[in-house]
Amino acid sequence: MKLTFLGATHEVTGSCFLLQACEKNIMVDCGMQQGSDEYEHQEIPISPAEIDYVLLTHAHIDHSGRLPLLSKYGYRGPVLATDATCDLCGIMLRDSAHIQEFEAEWKNRKGKRAGREPIEPLYTIDDAEKLIQQLEPCAYNKKIPLCEGIEIRFIDVGHLLGSASIELWVTEKGKTTKLVFSGDVGNLNQPLIKDPEYISQADFVVVESTYGNRLHQPPPDYSASLSKIIQRTLDRGGNVIIPSFAVGRTQEILYFIRDIRARGLVKGHDDFPVYVDSPLAIEATNIFQENFRETFDSEAMDLVNHGINPITFYGLKLAVTSDESKAINFDNTPKVIISASGMCEAGRIKHHLKHNLWRPESTVIFVGYQAEGTTGRALLEGAKSVKLFGETIDVRAEIVQLQGVSGHADQAGLLRWLDAFSPPPKQVFVVHGESSVCDTFTQLISQHCHTPAVAPNYGAVWELDPVRQLNPGIPREQMKAAAKTSAPSGVFGRLLAAGKRLMEVIQHNQGGTNKDLAKFADQINSLCDKWDR
Repeated sequence: MKLTFLGATHEVTGSCFLLQACEKNIMVDCGMQQGSDEYEHQEIPISPAEIDYVLLTHAHIDHSGRLPLLSKYGYRGPVLATDATCDLCGIMLRDSAHIQEFEAEWKNRKGKRAGREPIEPLYTIDDAEKLIQQLEPCAYNKKIPLCEGIEIRFIDVGHLLGSASIELWVTEKGKTTKLVFSGDVGNLNQPLIKDPEYISQADFVVVESTYGNRLHQPPPDYSASLSKIIQRTLDRGGNVIIPSFAVGRTQEILYFIRDIRARGLVKGHDDFPVYVDSPLAIEATNIFQENFRETFDSEAMDLVNHGINPITFYGLKLAVTSDESKAINFDNTPKVIISASGMCEAGRIKHHLKHNLWRPESTVIFVGYQAEGTTGRALLEGAKSVKLFGETIDVRAEIVQLQGVSGHADQAGLLRWLDAFSPPPKQVFVVHGESSVCDTFTQLISQHCHTPAVAPNYGAVWELDPVRQLNPGIPREQMKAAAKTSAPSGVFGRLLAAGKRLMEVIQHNQGGTNKDLAKFADQINSLCDKWDR
């Protein structure tokens, strides 16, 4: 049994792990990296056509965003996730593909004038649609036979609608070993969704560490904090711009604003305009409302039982079309604009920043984690200007981070989740944290939980029975050099992937009739004759 680490190693995004057991290849998450990305063009060590199963912890793009690539390059198996995660992936992966196509088209228009070769999108809407057909919904807390020797179960981890930790029982040679992948562990007392559930037993644990080096402040009155920012911004005639993740965080912000209005916390601006400018966020809000019975916490359900929708209110304006989005910035009425993406890297938020960052009367409120290398991170760290659509925009708006709003457990919450294992695991693998955080949290686990812990490098391979490292992987400081000699990308990379898939198809046809195999060989040779240079 081997475990290979292919993402979220000494970085927060791009979760991807490969478990090889019972003669099966099982991938857990296949996420897209965000922000500075040394690992983007590293190859998966096996062809996607060789993967037997994919398990998905939740729908956020840093966990699911590269799934369409697997389908594009030959993966035809199921992607198992909770019901709500499947629903959310249906909209999020289409949206991601749309962004890939749009940005490739925009870059090609600029590149053509400069005489550059055209680039391809990472994947297309067609690729995303094929993958969406491979999603297989699973219920929480139900043990599911995956294949001979392997069972799985999804446990609510309280991070996002449908988010889960994944338990795997692997039986080889009469011995059963249990692995747990934490996914993203949720914060306590989040609006709308339930608190994390805990797991009591595991031999090996892969745990996230996003906030493994810090403690969240005691939960404030989020509505009161947000209302003060809205009050002073509207008083000076500015707009409140909230870059927000379309799935999860947008619905929480709507929950707070509904409460602000119900409590009358903003004075002198009755029924101040609120826009959700994100088709994805609007669709996601509908999915939240469809799944409320299984996922809402008791406080949200109490509102529902009293006939109150916790994430909408009178006068909420939804911008679906691009014309509706553009019209927002031609209306001089001070307003609140909630738009994606949450790290300001793509989508409509960039337009709203372009129209408001230079205005000292406006405010940009960050309500989620900002990865290293993103525009959001630069703004939070005090950038005096940023580049948007090729234009340099001076930063004069007020930049605020709403403290306490986090979908991730802090250090205490992560340790609480680990403390539930009794006895402690044989080995803990620390992932999904910035490099220094991974190292700090690894040391803390060893001391606090009295169990071996390690923060693997990219590409590290561990054998789990007996426990030993087979390949140390590539240390982060060497990744930039490695990236220069990494797998080809773009069209030639696609051609190489097609060649690998062809070899897999050839292997799968072993044992076929001589007539069929001869016909197949002739077709391959004919193709080679055409392209042999």
